[in-house]
Formats: sequence, structure tokens, C-alpha cells
Amino acid sequence: MSTEDHNASTNHNETVTDKPHPPKPPHGKRTRLAAFGVAAFAILTLGAVAGAGAVKLTRPSMELAPMTPVAISAMPAWGLVTVKGKVAEVFGNKFIVQDDSGRALVDAGAAGDDGKLVDLNEAISVQGRFERGFLHASYIVRQDGSVEALGPAGGPPRHGPSEDMPSHGRP
Repeated sequence: MSTEDHNASTNHNETVTDKPHPPKPPHGKRTRLAAFGVAAFAILTLGAVAGAGAVKLTRPSMELAPMTPVAISAMPAWGLVTVKGKVAEVFGNKFIVQDDSGRALVDAGAAGDDGKLVDLNEAISVQGRFERGFLHASYIVRQDGSVEALGPAGGPPRHGPSEDMPSHGRP
């Protein structure tokens, strides 16, 4: 190696080492800060998802019966319906509504406990969930158009027909 080569390589090294380097941040602190940020974001996201789920579970379900009344004899075995007819009989919180095709037993729930919710021969429409031989009323629509809400629409969801339910080892 010649003297010039040695000086050139020395000068080269000197110019590199003479430049000031920016200080490096402590690596461990930056990693901990990033991990904390990711964990905080994950916790906030989980909280938002859990909160939305809780609101959905606690909010009453919205059930709308078809507005077009069906004939009582043509009601499906299970589901939301609207029937129109006259009150034939009243039994406390239950009453019978009758149209030209037949009769249906309507359960008005706690709203009808006094037996004065409907009058005999009153023309009404009843919206609700028909299950197990009862029309569980959610709304009564009177002839003048006034609507009587009877509580949560159809009450809590009920199970299907007993023959469709698993027995879980029971006979």
C-alpha cells in the first residue's frame, strides 16, 4: 500500500467519523411505548365491540306484524299476524276475537288484567304473535284508529313446537 493510499483511506475514515451522528433513542423505551399503544387500542376496540353487543342484547326487539289482517282460519301455526274481528267473549286478560272464518283466543298480558281492555262486540284489529293456540297481543287497533300498545312486541321469543324441540335424554 502506498502512502497516498494509506492517507486516502485514513482521510476517508476521518471524514466519516468527524460527522456528528444524531443520538439514538433508547430502544427499550420505544418498544414499550409501541406495545402500550397497541394494547390500549386493542382494549378500546374490545370495549366498543362489547358495549355495542350489550346495547343490542338489552334493547327490546322490534317485531312488526303484517298490517293486512288475515282470516283467523288462515293464521299460520307460528308467527306474527294481524287479525280483525269483533270481541266475542272476555275472560280477564284474555278474550276471544271472532271474524267470519273463525275465532281466536287472545292473551292481552298484564295490560288486560282488569278485564276492561276491550268491550263485548267491539270491532278491533289485534297484532301479535300466534303460538300454541294463543294470539299473544302486542297491539290492539280500535275502529277509530287509536292504538293500544300492550307491552313488548309479542313478549319474549318462545320455542317452536314441542315435537321439534330436542328432548335432551328425556322421554
